Amino acid sequence: MNLINQYRGLRREVYILFFGRMVTNLGSMIWPVMTMILSQKLSLSASVISYYFVAGSLIMLPANLIGGKLADRFNKKWVIVFCDAVSVALYIICGFIPMSIATVVLFVVAGAFQSMEYPSYDALFADLSATKDRERAYSLDYLGANLGLVLSPTIAGLLFKDYLWLSFIISGVSVALSTLLIAVLIRDITPVEDKSEEASYQKSESGEGIFKILRKNPLILLCIVGGALYGAAYSQYSYIMPLDMGAVHGEEGAIIYGTVSSLNCITVVLFTPVITRIFKRMRETGKMITGRLLIMAGYVLFALILGFIPGYYIAMLIFTWGEIFTTISEGPYISRRTPASHRGRLNGFMSVLSTAVMFVIDIAVGNLYDYASPTAAWALIITITALSIVIAIILKALDKKAYPKLYK
Repeated sequence: MNLINQYRGLRREVYILFFGRMVTNLGSMIWPVMTMILSQKLSLSASVISYYFVAGSLIMLPANLIGGKLADRFNKKWVIVFCDAVSVALYIICGFIPMSIATVVLFVVAGAFQSMEYPSYDALFADLSATKDRERAYSLDYLGANLGLVLSPTIAGLLFKDYLWLSFIISGVSVALSTLLIAVLIRDITPVEDKSEEASYQKSESGEGIFKILRKNPLILLCIVGGALYGAAYSQYSYIMPLDMGAVHGEEGAIIYGTVSSLNCITVVLFTPVITRIFKRMRETGKMITGRLLIMAGYVLFALILGFIPGYYIAMLIFTWGEIFTTISEGPYISRRTPASHRGRLNGFMSVLSTAVMFVIDIAVGNLYDYASPTAAWALIITITALSIVIAIILKALDKKAYPKLYK
Protein backbone atom coordinates (compact mmCIF):
# COMPACT_ATOMS: atom_id res chain seq x y z
CA MET A 1 0.00 0.00 0.00
CA ASN A 2 2.89 2.38 0.64
CA LEU A 3 3.72 2.26 -3.08
CA ILE A 4 0.23 3.55 -3.91
CA ASN A 5 0.04 5.96 -0.96
CA GLN A 6 3.11 7.84 -2.21
CA TYR A 7 0.91 9.29 -4.98
CA ARG A 8 -1.68 10.70 -2.57
CA GLY A 9 -2.05 14.41 -1.90
CA LEU A 10 -1.60 15.70 -5.47
CA ARG A 11 -4.05 18.04 -7.20
CA ARG A 12 -7.30 16.50 -8.52
CA GLU A 13 -6.38 17.65 -12.03
CA VAL A 14 -3.13 15.65 -11.91
CA TYR A 15 -5.12 12.44 -11.45
CA ILE A 16 -7.41 13.33 -14.36
CA LEU A 17 -4.38 13.92 -16.59
CA PHE A 18 -3.05 10.56 -15.39
CA PHE A 19 -6.24 8.81 -16.53
CA GLY A 20 -6.18 10.79 -19.79
CA ARG A 21 -2.67 9.55 -20.57
CA MET A 22 -3.69 6.00 -19.71
CA VAL A 23 -6.79 5.94 -21.92
CA THR A 24 -4.93 7.54 -24.85
CA ASN A 25 -2.20 4.93 -24.70
CA LEU A 26 -4.66 2.05 -24.54
CA GLY A 27 -4.94 2.63 -28.28
CA SER A 28 -1.31 3.30 -29.14
CA MET A 29 -1.06 0.39 -31.53
CA ILE A 30 0.57 1.77 -34.67
CA TRP A 31 3.88 3.28 -33.53
CA PRO A 32 5.12 -0.03 -32.04
CA VAL A 33 4.77 -1.75 -35.42
CA MET A 34 5.56 1.18 -37.73
CA THR A 35 8.94 -0.25 -38.75
CA MET A 36 7.28 -3.53 -39.66
CA ILE A 37 4.53 -1.75 -41.61
CA LEU A 38 7.17 -0.06 -43.72
CA SER A 39 9.37 -3.14 -44.10
CA GLN A 40 6.78 -5.93 -44.45
CA LYS A 41 3.58 -4.26 -45.67
CA LEU A 42 5.26 -1.71 -47.97
CA SER A 43 8.50 -3.67 -48.70
CA LEU A 44 10.96 -0.87 -47.91
CA SER A 45 14.63 -1.39 -47.02
CA ALA A 46 16.19 -0.31 -43.71
CA SER A 47 17.88 2.74 -45.26
CA VAL A 48 14.68 3.87 -47.00
CA ILE A 49 12.73 3.36 -43.77
CA SER A 50 15.24 5.61 -42.01
CA TYR A 51 14.45 8.38 -44.51
CA TYR A 52 10.74 8.00 -43.79
CA PHE A 53 11.46 8.34 -40.09
CA VAL A 54 13.52 11.44 -40.84
CA ALA A 55 10.69 12.90 -42.93
CA GLY A 56 8.34 12.24 -40.02
CA SER A 57 10.80 13.94 -37.68
CA LEU A 58 10.88 17.01 -39.94
CA ILE A 59 7.10 17.25 -39.65
CA MET A 60 7.40 17.04 -35.87
CA LEU A 61 9.92 19.92 -35.64
CA PRO A 62 7.49 22.83 -36.26
CA ALA A 63 4.80 20.96 -34.32
CA ASN A 64 6.98 20.90 -31.20
CA LEU A 65 7.92 24.58 -31.52
CA ILE A 66 4.33 25.65 -32.09
CA GLY A 67 3.15 23.42 -29.24
CA GLY A 68 5.64 25.03 -26.85
CA LYS A 69 4.48 28.55 -27.73
CA LEU A 70 0.81 27.58 -27.48
CA ALA A 71 1.42 26.05 -24.04
CA ASP A 72 2.87 29.31 -22.67
CA ARG A 73 0.35 31.65 -24.32
CA PHE A 74 -3.01 29.86 -24.21
CA ASN A 75 -5.10 27.64 -21.96
CA LYS A 76 -3.15 24.37 -21.88
CA LYS A 77 -6.27 22.25 -21.44
CA TRP A 78 -7.84 23.51 -24.67
CA VAL A 79 -4.58 23.16 -26.57
CA ILE A 80 -4.65 19.46 -25.65
CA VAL A 81 -8.33 19.09 -26.63
CA PHE A 82 -7.87 20.80 -30.02
CA CYS A 83 -4.78 18.79 -30.97
CA ASP A 84 -6.43 15.54 -29.92
CA ALA A 85 -9.55 16.28 -31.97
CA VAL A 86 -7.48 16.63 -35.15
CA SER A 87 -5.57 13.43 -34.35
CA VAL A 88 -8.78 11.46 -33.81
CA ALA A 89 -10.17 12.48 -37.21
CA LEU A 90 -6.96 11.45 -39.00
CA TYR A 91 -6.65 8.11 -37.16
CA ILE A 92 -10.22 7.18 -38.15
CA ILE A 93 -9.56 8.10 -41.79
CA CYS A 94 -6.44 5.88 -41.78
CA GLY A 95 -8.58 2.95 -40.68
CA PHE A 96 -10.91 3.26 -43.66
CA ILE A 97 -8.44 3.69 -46.53
CA PRO A 98 -6.16 1.03 -48.08
CA MET A 99 -2.69 0.66 -46.55
CA SER A 100 -0.26 2.79 -48.54
CA ILE A 101 2.28 5.57 -48.14
CA ALA A 102 -0.67 7.98 -47.96
CA THR A 103 -1.91 6.14 -44.86
CA VAL A 104 1.50 6.48 -43.25
CA VAL A 105 1.62 10.21 -44.09
CA LEU A 106 -1.81 10.84 -42.53
CA PHE A 107 -0.80 8.89 -39.44
CA VAL A 108 2.42 10.89 -39.08
CA VAL A 109 0.48 14.17 -39.39
CA ALA A 110 -1.85 12.90 -36.64
CA GLY A 111 1.26 12.14 -34.60
CA ALA A 112 2.48 15.70 -35.18
CA PHE A 113 -0.66 17.05 -33.55
CA GLN A 114 -0.12 14.66 -30.65
CA SER A 115 3.45 16.02 -30.38
CA MET A 116 2.06 19.56 -30.42
CA GLU A 117 0.14 18.85 -27.22
CA TYR A 118 3.04 17.29 -25.27
CA PRO A 119 4.52 20.62 -24.08
CA SER A 120 1.10 21.48 -22.62
CA TYR A 121 0.83 18.11 -20.91
CA ASP A 122 4.32 18.33 -19.43
CA ALA A 123 3.90 21.94 -18.35
CA LEU A 124 0.58 21.14 -16.68
CA PHE A 125 2.13 18.40 -14.56
CA ALA A 126 4.73 20.93 -13.40
CA ASP A 127 2.22 23.78 -12.94
CA LEU A 128 -0.13 21.64 -10.87
CA SER A 129 2.45 20.25 -8.45
CA ALA A 130 4.63 21.89 -5.81
CA THR A 131 8.40 21.58 -6.19
CA LYS A 132 8.59 18.92 -3.48
CA ASP A 133 5.90 16.88 -5.27
CA ARG A 134 7.28 17.24 -8.79
CA GLU A 135 8.95 13.83 -9.00
CA ARG A 136 5.79 12.09 -7.78
CA ALA A 137 3.69 13.94 -10.36
CA TYR A 138 5.99 13.01 -13.24
CA SER A 139 6.21 9.45 -11.97
CA LEU A 140 2.40 9.23 -11.94
CA ASP A 141 2.24 10.65 -15.47
CA TYR A 142 4.73 8.05 -16.68
CA LEU A 143 2.90 5.27 -14.85
CA GLY A 144 -0.41 6.24 -16.48
CA ALA A 145 1.13 6.32 -19.94
CA ASN A 146 2.48 2.80 -19.52
CA LEU A 147 -0.62 1.35 -17.87
CA GLY A 148 -2.31 2.16 -21.17
CA LEU A 149 0.51 0.64 -23.18
CA VAL A 150 0.60 -2.72 -21.38
CA LEU A 151 -1.53 -4.59 -23.92
CA SER A 152 -1.51 -2.37 -27.00
CA PRO A 153 1.82 -3.55 -28.55
CA THR A 154 0.82 -7.22 -28.19
CA ILE A 155 -2.62 -6.54 -29.67
CA ALA A 156 -0.95 -4.62 -32.50
CA GLY A 157 1.30 -7.60 -33.19
CA LEU A 158 -1.74 -9.92 -33.30
CA LEU A 159 -3.72 -7.58 -35.58
CA PHE A 160 -0.71 -6.81 -37.79
CA LYS A 161 -1.13 -9.56 -40.39
CA ASP A 162 -4.85 -9.38 -41.27
CA TYR A 163 -6.53 -6.61 -39.25
CA LEU A 164 -4.08 -3.73 -39.20
CA TRP A 165 -6.87 -1.29 -40.15
CA LEU A 166 -8.57 -2.04 -36.82
CA SER A 167 -5.50 -0.76 -34.94
CA PHE A 168 -6.04 2.71 -36.46
CA ILE A 169 -9.71 2.73 -35.43
CA ILE A 170 -8.90 1.65 -31.85
CA SER A 171 -6.26 4.40 -31.62
CA GLY A 172 -8.77 7.04 -32.73
CA VAL A 173 -11.47 5.90 -30.30
CA SER A 174 -9.03 5.80 -27.36
CA VAL A 175 -7.75 9.33 -27.99
CA ALA A 176 -11.36 10.55 -28.37
CA LEU A 177 -12.28 9.10 -24.96
CA SER A 178 -9.29 10.68 -23.21
CA THR A 179 -10.05 14.03 -24.87
CA LEU A 180 -13.62 13.92 -23.58
CA LEU A 181 -12.33 13.07 -20.10
CA ILE A 182 -10.00 16.08 -20.02
CA ALA A 183 -12.49 18.50 -21.62
CA VAL A 184 -15.28 17.69 -19.15
CA LEU A 185 -13.48 17.01 -15.87
CA ILE A 186 -10.54 19.44 -15.79
CA ARG A 187 -11.80 22.86 -14.72
CA ASP A 188 -8.98 24.50 -12.77
CA ILE A 189 -5.44 24.71 -14.15
CA THR A 190 -4.27 27.56 -11.92
CA PRO A 191 -0.60 26.86 -11.13
CA VAL A 192 0.33 25.88 -7.57
CA GLU A 193 1.72 28.85 -5.64
CA ASP A 194 5.00 27.51 -4.25
CA LYS A 195 6.87 29.91 -1.94
CA SER A 196 9.50 27.45 -0.72
CA GLU A 197 13.17 28.36 -1.10
CA GLU A 198 13.81 25.51 -3.51
CA ALA A 199 11.15 26.98 -5.83
CA SER A 200 13.11 30.25 -6.20
CA TYR A 201 14.63 29.13 -9.51
CA GLN A 202 11.12 28.82 -10.98
CA LYS A 203 10.04 32.47 -10.71
CA SER A 204 8.43 33.67 -13.93
CA GLU A 205 10.50 35.85 -16.26
CA SER A 206 7.87 36.76 -18.82
CA GLY A 207 9.94 39.32 -20.70
CA GLU A 208 12.85 36.98 -21.43
CA GLY A 209 13.37 34.91 -24.57
CA ILE A 210 14.06 31.21 -24.29
CA PHE A 211 17.67 31.50 -25.46
CA LYS A 212 18.38 34.16 -22.84
CA ILE A 213 16.99 31.78 -20.21
CA LEU A 214 19.30 29.05 -21.49
CA ARG A 215 22.30 31.39 -21.39
CA LYS A 216 21.51 32.09 -17.74
CA ASN A 217 21.16 28.35 -17.07
CA PRO A 218 23.84 26.58 -19.14
CA LEU A 219 23.38 23.34 -17.21
CA ILE A 220 19.79 23.17 -18.47
CA LEU A 221 21.14 23.33 -22.01
CA LEU A 222 23.68 20.62 -21.17
CA CYS A 223 20.88 18.48 -19.74
CA ILE A 224 18.80 19.00 -22.88
CA VAL A 225 21.73 18.03 -25.14
CA GLY A 226 22.39 14.89 -23.09
CA GLY A 227 18.68 14.10 -23.13
CA ALA A 228 18.56 14.52 -26.92
CA LEU A 229 21.41 12.03 -27.37
CA TYR A 230 19.80 9.62 -24.93
CA GLY A 231 16.39 10.03 -26.62
CA ALA A 232 17.82 9.38 -30.08
CA ALA A 233 19.58 6.23 -28.83
CA TYR A 234 16.50 5.12 -26.87
CA SER A 235 14.21 5.48 -29.91
CA GLN A 236 16.26 2.94 -31.83
CA TYR A 237 14.65 0.14 -29.83
CA SER A 238 11.48 0.63 -31.89
CA TYR A 239 13.52 0.78 -35.12
CA ILE A 240 16.48 -1.59 -35.10
CA MET A 241 15.01 -4.21 -32.74
CA PRO A 242 12.00 -4.97 -35.00
CA LEU A 243 14.29 -4.95 -38.05
CA ASP A 244 16.51 -7.55 -36.41
CA MET A 245 13.56 -9.62 -35.22
CA GLY A 246 11.94 -9.48 -38.66
CA ALA A 247 15.19 -10.54 -40.32
CA VAL A 248 15.67 -13.49 -37.93
CA HIS A 249 12.07 -14.58 -37.26
CA GLY A 250 10.10 -13.40 -40.33
CA GLU A 251 6.43 -12.51 -39.83
CA GLU A 252 6.56 -14.02 -36.35
CA GLY A 253 8.90 -11.15 -35.49
CA ALA A 254 5.91 -8.79 -35.21
CA ILE A 255 4.31 -10.93 -32.51
CA ILE A 256 7.62 -11.42 -30.67
CA TYR A 257 8.36 -7.70 -30.81
CA GLY A 258 4.82 -6.91 -29.64
CA THR A 259 5.21 -9.11 -26.56
CA VAL A 260 8.66 -7.69 -25.82
CA SER A 261 7.19 -4.16 -26.04
CA SER A 262 4.35 -5.19 -23.75
CA LEU A 263 6.92 -6.46 -21.24
CA ASN A 264 8.43 -2.98 -21.38
CA CYS A 265 5.09 -1.48 -20.34
CA ILE A 266 4.36 -4.15 -17.70
CA THR A 267 7.79 -3.54 -16.16
CA VAL A 268 7.15 0.19 -16.07
CA VAL A 269 3.81 -0.36 -14.32
CA LEU A 270 5.28 -2.75 -11.76
CA PHE A 271 8.58 -1.02 -11.07
CA THR A 272 7.90 2.74 -11.46
CA PRO A 273 6.28 3.03 -7.99
CA VAL A 274 9.01 0.81 -6.49
CA ILE A 275 11.92 2.74 -7.99
CA THR A 276 10.27 6.09 -7.22
CA ARG A 277 9.91 5.17 -3.56
CA ILE A 278 13.19 3.31 -2.96
CA PHE A 279 15.33 5.91 -4.71
CA LYS A 280 13.42 9.03 -3.63
CA ARG A 281 16.51 10.41 -1.89
CA MET A 282 18.75 9.95 -4.92
CA ARG A 283 19.34 13.21 -6.84
CA GLU A 284 17.98 13.57 -10.36
CA THR A 285 21.49 13.49 -11.82
CA GLY A 286 22.27 10.19 -10.07
CA LYS A 287 19.11 8.70 -11.52
CA MET A 288 20.04 9.93 -15.01
CA ILE A 289 23.42 8.20 -14.83
CA THR A 290 21.92 4.98 -13.45
CA GLY A 291 19.18 4.95 -16.07
CA ARG A 292 21.46 5.46 -19.04
CA LEU A 293 23.89 2.81 -17.82
CA LEU A 294 21.02 0.31 -17.65
CA ILE A 295 19.79 1.33 -21.12
CA MET A 296 23.25 0.65 -22.54
CA ALA A 297 23.46 -2.69 -20.74
CA GLY A 298 20.10 -3.73 -22.21
CA TYR A 299 21.21 -2.82 -25.73
CA VAL A 300 24.52 -4.66 -25.41
CA LEU A 301 22.75 -7.79 -24.18
CA PHE A 302 20.17 -7.71 -27.00
CA ALA A 303 22.85 -7.31 -29.65
CA LEU A 304 24.82 -10.24 -28.22
CA ILE A 305 21.92 -12.71 -27.93
CA LEU A 306 20.01 -11.99 -31.19
CA GLY A 307 18.16 -15.17 -32.16
CA PHE A 308 17.76 -16.38 -28.56
CA ILE A 309 14.15 -15.38 -27.84
CA PRO A 310 14.15 -15.67 -23.99
CA GLY A 311 17.15 -13.33 -23.95
CA TYR A 312 15.07 -10.57 -25.56
CA TYR A 313 12.91 -10.41 -22.45
CA ILE A 314 15.88 -10.24 -20.10
CA ALA A 315 17.41 -7.45 -22.18
CA MET A 316 14.10 -5.57 -22.21
CA LEU A 317 13.75 -5.89 -18.43
CA ILE A 318 17.17 -4.26 -17.89
CA PHE A 319 16.47 -1.68 -20.60
CA THR A 320 13.14 -0.73 -19.00
CA TRP A 321 14.65 -0.26 -15.55
CA GLY A 322 16.95 2.26 -17.21
CA GLU A 323 14.02 3.95 -18.92
CA ILE A 324 12.23 4.37 -15.57
CA PHE A 325 15.25 5.94 -13.84
CA THR A 326 15.77 8.35 -16.74
CA THR A 327 12.14 9.35 -17.17
CA ILE A 328 11.47 10.18 -13.52
CA SER A 329 14.63 12.31 -13.35
CA GLU A 330 14.76 14.46 -16.51
CA GLY A 331 11.40 16.24 -16.22
CA PRO A 332 11.79 17.13 -12.52
CA TYR A 333 15.42 18.22 -13.07
CA ILE A 334 14.48 20.79 -15.70
CA SER A 335 11.20 21.97 -14.14
CA ARG A 336 12.88 22.68 -10.76
CA ARG A 337 15.55 24.87 -12.36
CA THR A 338 13.69 26.95 -14.97
CA PRO A 339 11.10 29.76 -14.81
CA ALA A 340 7.47 28.60 -14.82
CA SER A 341 6.75 31.15 -17.57
CA HIS A 342 8.94 29.22 -20.02
CA ARG A 343 8.01 25.59 -19.34
CA GLY A 344 6.05 25.11 -22.55
CA ARG A 345 8.69 26.65 -24.78
CA LEU A 346 11.48 24.74 -23.05
CA ASN A 347 9.59 21.48 -23.55
CA GLY A 348 9.09 22.42 -27.20
CA PHE A 349 12.78 23.27 -27.61
CA MET A 350 13.76 19.95 -26.00
CA SER A 351 11.53 18.09 -28.42
CA VAL A 352 12.94 19.98 -31.41
CA LEU A 353 16.55 19.29 -30.43
CA SER A 354 15.75 15.63 -29.73
CA THR A 355 14.06 15.33 -33.12
CA ALA A 356 16.99 16.97 -34.91
CA VAL A 357 19.49 14.61 -33.26
CA MET A 358 17.23 11.65 -34.01
CA PHE A 359 17.08 12.85 -37.62
CA VAL A 360 20.85 12.43 -38.02
CA ILE A 361 21.12 9.20 -36.06
CA ASP A 362 18.21 7.50 -37.86
CA ILE A 363 19.90 8.10 -41.22
CA ALA A 364 23.26 6.92 -39.92
CA VAL A 365 21.83 3.78 -38.32
CA GLY A 366 19.73 2.92 -41.39
CA ASN A 367 22.67 3.26 -43.76
CA LEU A 368 25.02 1.34 -41.48
CA TYR A 369 22.42 -1.42 -41.17
CA ASP A 370 22.01 -1.74 -44.96
CA TYR A 371 25.52 -1.02 -46.25
CA ALA A 372 27.83 -2.10 -43.40
CA SER A 373 26.24 -4.51 -40.93
CA PRO A 374 23.70 -4.62 -38.10
CA THR A 375 26.69 -4.88 -35.74
CA ALA A 376 28.01 -1.51 -36.97
CA ALA A 377 24.57 0.04 -36.42
CA TRP A 378 24.46 -1.32 -32.88
CA ALA A 379 27.97 -0.03 -32.19
CA LEU A 380 26.86 3.50 -33.13
CA ILE A 381 23.78 3.31 -30.89
CA ILE A 382 25.78 2.08 -27.91
CA THR A 383 28.43 4.78 -28.45
CA ILE A 384 25.77 7.52 -28.46
CA THR A 385 24.28 6.11 -25.25
CA ALA A 386 27.75 6.16 -23.67
CA LEU A 387 28.17 9.82 -24.66
CA SER A 388 24.88 10.70 -22.95
CA ILE A 389 26.20 8.99 -19.79
CA VAL A 390 29.34 11.14 -19.87
CA ILE A 391 27.20 14.30 -20.13
CA ALA A 392 25.10 13.17 -17.14
CA ILE A 393 28.28 12.65 -15.10
CA ILE A 394 29.45 16.19 -15.96
CA LEU A 395 26.00 17.52 -15.02
CA LYS A 396 26.18 15.79 -11.64
CA ALA A 397 29.61 17.31 -10.94
CA LEU A 398 28.47 20.89 -11.66
CA ASP A 399 24.88 20.93 -10.44
CA LYS A 400 25.33 21.61 -6.72
CA LYS A 401 27.39 24.73 -7.35
CA ALA A 402 24.89 26.09 -9.90
CA TYR A 403 21.72 25.37 -7.84
CA PRO A 404 22.76 25.33 -4.15
CA LYS A 405 19.22 25.98 -2.80
CA LEU A 406 18.10 22.58 -4.10
CA TYR A 407 20.69 20.86 -1.93
CA LYS A 408 19.68 22.34 1.43
